[in-house]
Amino acid sequence: MESSNLYRSSRSEVTLDARDPIRQVLALTRPQTVAPAPLHAAAPWRAQFSPFPHIKLGVIVEGECWLCVDGLEPLFLSAGDFYLLGNPPPYGLGSSIEAARARDPHGPPRRGLSASGPEIPQGSVTYMCSVDFKFRDFNASPLFALLPPAIHVKADDADGRSLWNVATLLVHELEEQKTGRSLVLECLAQILLVHMLRSHAGSSHEPLGWLASVADDGIGAALRALHAEPRHRWTLEELAKIAKMSRSAFAANFRNKVGKPPLDYLIEWRMQLARAALRTEDSLTAIAGSIGYQSESAFSTAFRRVVGVSPREFRVSLRAQSRDLSSGDFLPFESSEMHRLESRDDD
Repeated sequence: MESSNLYRSSRSEVTLDARDPIRQVLALTRPQTVAPAPLHAAAPWRAQFSPFPHIKLGVIVEGECWLCVDGLEPLFLSAGDFYLLGNPPPYGLGSSIEAARARDPHGPPRRGLSASGPEIPQGSVTYMCSVDFKFRDFNASPLFALLPPAIHVKADDADGRSLWNVATLLVHELEEQKTGRSLVLECLAQILLVHMLRSHAGSSHEPLGWLASVADDGIGAALRALHAEPRHRWTLEELAKIAKMSRSAFAANFRNKVGKPPLDYLIEWRMQLARAALRTEDSLTAIAGSIGYQSESAFSTAFRRVVGVSPREFRVSLRAQSRDLSSGDFLPFESSEMHRLESRDDD
């Protein structure tokens, strides 16, 4: 017998908003996710890495190690710790600071910063899993330019538990060969990336760019409004009202938190949307209207000022790059050795 009463399983609903800033940025940059082979090593050991123009994310599953990014203080990583590297220079992992220091394969060891810390006993095992995010959009770098070279979230940090819950699923999928593995890994990797970006946005005192939209404050609200309606002819007064601040206070706070004035940010965000739209067959007039320009000429002038070339030239270059990559593109979650692991027994 069917009940005539309909019941909801929850009192509230979550709307999946396609205009969420993080969702928008990931859609624009179209990251491909590659999982290097997990690293298992017994001390003493080291792994050296070349500069990487995208994002690397890793978790220490078991044991501990040192992470040395060229030019930064060494980081000691323990089980449950996470790191994110944004466009890192040469870096290394190892069972000691000296082992982990990044080295130029064509020159002598680089001079690192002085540091001391816990000694890792000989024979101690380290197990680490990582994910590489490679952006297919050649103009993704401005969206992540404000990320620091290294972000460290410790196991006992406020965000550590949420990250670890996701990471345990990712590690399980890496170790198993089950149907749907590639899809599950890709989704879990993106969830980890979002959590790491949230953690950074919540703890950093440096300018954040679009990541400031994550914050639940007046500046975040204004940024989310810009992302939701980029074609609107926003004024400083309107944005300040959304942020519940005076015009002068809003302008100063926005610049400090985001890194540039509000209307400059709006223009640059519109140009990011335009870059993505130029991959389609839409006309320049249609693209101009979709991001708030009343004419193709006004759009072209703004685009050239920000990007350095005209929209037509940019579209031609995109098509050329697509042809160049079509034969050599990589598969998502290709398992590959992305590092050079060395035993240190003979050192």
